[in-house]
Amino acid sequence: MGRINVALDGPAGAGKSTVARLVAEELGFVYIDTGAMYRAVTWKIIQEGLNSDQVDQVIAVAKQMQIELKPGQQGQKVFVDGIEVTDAIRSEEINQNVSWIASIPQIRELLVHLQQQMAVSKGIVMDGRDIGTHVLPDAEIKVFLTATAKERAKRRFQETKDPDITIDQLEFNINQRDRMDEQREASPLIRAEDAILLDSTEMSLSEVVTQVLDLCRTHVAGGS
Repeated sequence: MGRINVALDGPAGAGKSTVARLVAEELGFVYIDTGAMYRAVTWKIIQEGLNSDQVDQVIAVAKQMQIELKPGQQGQKVFVDGIEVTDAIRSEEINQNVSWIASIPQIRELLVHLQQQMAVSKGIVMDGRDIGTHVLPDAEIKVFLTATAKERAKRRFQETKDPDITIDQLEFNINQRDRMDEQREASPLIRAEDAILLDSTEMSLSEVVTQVLDLCRTHVAGGS
């Protein structure tokens, strides 16, 4: 199959990362989890004891840190300055702090530049919130994956590592995250005009993956 770039966007908890990873595996493409990159920065900032009132220090730390995404048997592994943080970046503490980190224009500029470099040679499946609109506006395939907040909370609850969190709390946090992502000045969460909308509320994972794969194969077969 020809090499194209696939942009998969959507709100928190929509299942973008899982779908993107499975699509990349099926096509033999490289999967880039941009959300994990923002989470990695958030983890580092929390480790440094910084908060939203210390933006200059946050930017300085982000510029100095090294993020690595490496393939593993159970999916992509994430490293910060040589330390594996794959599980650590999925905590509820990270969930509640990543939006304000991602809303800092200099942080987004830093990571977007890195993401664009990764995609130059094509054969990339990248997921996030502004891939089709900002990071890879020329991606051949763009999908906006969503689901109801209640369904996303249920899915997040099933995968969360935090035993103290409830579905209702997760739904509240997701709604709050949606508002922050949609209202931020730097690359807000919006659907690209040429993105295909996929509402996965009533769909299985395999159904979503199949639809995205069909879009990719149809594009390559049609040459457009």
